Formats: sequence, structure tokens, C-alpha cells
Amino acid sequence: MTEQSRARDLVRHAAHAEEVGFDFAVSSDHYSPWLTSQGHSPYAWSVLGAVAHATSRLELMTYVTCPTMRYHPAVVAQKAATLQELSEGRFVLGLGSGENLNEHVVGEGWPSVAVRQSMLEEAIQIIRELHTGELTTWEGEYFRVDSARIWDLPDSPVPLAVAGSGDESIDRFAPLADHLISVQPERELIEQWDAAHSGASRKIGQVPICWDTDEAAAVARAHDQFRWFGGGWAVNADLPTPAGFDGASAFVRPEDVAHAIPCGPDLDRIAARVKDYVDAGFTDIALVQVGGDAQTPFLDDAASDLLRDLRRL
Repeated sequence: MTEQSRARDLVRHAAHAEEVGFDFAVSSDHYSPWLTSQGHSPYAWSVLGAVAHATSRLELMTYVTCPTMRYHPAVVAQKAATLQELSEGRFVLGLGSGENLNEHVVGEGWPSVAVRQSMLEEAIQIIRELHTGELTTWEGEYFRVDSARIWDLPDSPVPLAVAGSGDESIDRFAPLADHLISVQPERELIEQWDAAHSGASRKIGQVPICWDTDEAAAVARAHDQFRWFGGGWAVNADLPTPAGFDGASAFVRPEDVAHAIPCGPDLDRIAARVKDYVDAGFTDIALVQVGGDAQTPFLDDAASDLLRDLRRL
């Protein structure tokens, strides 16, 4: 989470994760932290470029980039191609319709969810066109592209993953994307995606955890840093500022967070939460260890055993 650490620390954590055996690392792509207490939000693409050079095996991914407001899709296409080249084929471009928290900063307002989904569909089409390497001019409902070309295409195409959470979004984006991103372990969602998608695809989920040798400390840290998570995406997509998330989560109790997020030293609890996604048909799981200062102890003291247990699933 780019909201938890400074840029140099994020690069160091990613390299450390590769050393202890993780297969891939995903990065949020935000302008602001969810909560003021998180305190950070460096530019994800600079961080990912540095991580690409600090690692040799770790797959990299945005989780997720909104290619419609803060970034024009033509710029996203160029950034993704460059990162794929820097990483020598280890990058997946994760895309979604965004959150007001990050996209309102350019002063263009915040469209309705229906408009955001239509903008995302058009943006994906533009990115696909530009990744052919051909000169592209586009006159669409939401975007214009004037005689653009990606001059430095990577040897391997950039896979596109898209965030989906309901019937309409799955049916709309399965034909356009290579892989699915979702944060809910719902088997029906995976089955619908497979029915609408032609060919093999990955289903990439996310599980927040707060490992610590002291369970009470873990619960306190998760409540301080991650209580925004309980609002659900219908809320999370529309609040405009960290102060709004502070207010919206003011009555979330530590025990509420502890119920939603595995907290403390028990690796079996984490494995049980991940198993829900495995049983639903997910192929990849991104673990979010809550707390910037908590990354190194987790990687040093718990990650190897946890990876062993998860791979047994």
C-alpha cells in the first residue's frame, strides 16, 4: 500500500518480499491516503519503476489504476509499456473505475458510477489500440487521441486486468480484459467471469491482514490504519478526502476491525481467510500487511511459514 510508507521504503519492502519467496507484488495507485493516520501517498509509477530494477523475479501490478480522470488513457498506455520493458515482462496493468478520493484532485468533478464504467470501457479500448504500436487517432464519447503512437513497445504485450464486482461490470469487461480483479470471495462472480471470458485468465484477490506477535497491538494498528476498509466500495468510491473517511469510520470499533481482518500471530486465521478465495476459484491472492513499520517484522518472522501454509491450499 503506497499509503503506508515512503517511496524508498516501499522499494525496500518489495525487494525483501522477493527474497522471502513472494511471487508478485501489487501497488495501489493513489493521490491521497485513505486516512490521515496512514500519512503517505507517493507516485506509484515511480515506485514501480524502481522496484522493477530492485527485483529480478517478482511480478508487478497496479491494483488498480484509474485510466479516466487523473490520467488520460493514452498516458497510461505509454506508462504501462515502459514499465513492462523495465521489468522485462513482469508487469500486469490492473485497471478500475477509480475513487473520488484520488481522481477529484484534477478538478473535473466525479461522474456517476454508470458514466465511470463507460469511461473505463472506452479507456481500455484506447490502451489496446495504442499497444498495437500503430498510429492511433480516436474520437470517442469521452476521450480524444490525436495521432499518438507508443514508440517503445515491450517484447511481450502488457496483460490487462480489470476490477469487477457485479453482474454488469463482469459482462462488460470480461471480453475486454485478460484477468479479473475482485476483493470479494464470491464463487458466482468467478463463474460468471469464466462464462463471459474466452480463454484462460487469472482471478486476483486481496486479503488485508495485520500480523504481529502481540494480538492487541495488531488490533489497535488495524483499527488506526485500516478501519476505512469496512465501508464497502459503494462508500469508498465516493468519499472525496481522508477527513471524510475519518468521519465515516468514526464509530467503527476495534473489535469490528478484528472481526473483518485477521489480527495477531495466528497464521491459521490468515490461511482460513485466504482459503475462502481459493475455494471461490481465485488464482492469485495479494496479502496486505497493515502498517508501514510492520512490514519488516512480518517478512522476517512470519512470511516464510505463511507462504508454506498458503501454497498447501
